[in-house]
Amino acid sequence: MISRALLIWVVMAVLEVFQGVLRVRLLNRHVGDRRARQLGVISGSIVNFIVVWLMLPWLGAESSNDLWGVGLFWICLTLLLDLAVGRWLFRFSWERIARDFNPRAGGWLAGGMLLLLCSPWLADWLRG
Repeated sequence: MISRALLIWVVMAVLEVFQGVLRVRLLNRHVGDRRARQLGVISGSIVNFIVVWLMLPWLGAESSNDLWGVGLFWICLTLLLDLAVGRWLFRFSWERIARDFNPRAGGWLAGGMLLLLCSPWLADWLRG
């Protein structure tokens, strides 16, 4: 199940990168960077949930603990990727990265991570 969860996460990560490129190229200039990042969390969460919904039967989770464990696994991988890309590729400061996770500073990424954590369980619950 872990290898399947990893493959599903890779699909989500590729789609997130593509969505991020579109956000920067198309949305930033119309609504500004912060609002575009907020909208990106919403659209990214929707895309991730669709992937989870479609791939859940293939994942092979057998219990709620498996589903929560997969969500936690995905959060860890996503945080590592976000921190690595933000810090070392884009050279953002730690303060800039932290703002994306801080709702008081307009960052919605923590909410997106929470949705990612819940998405396997929620998709399973909605599937009945």
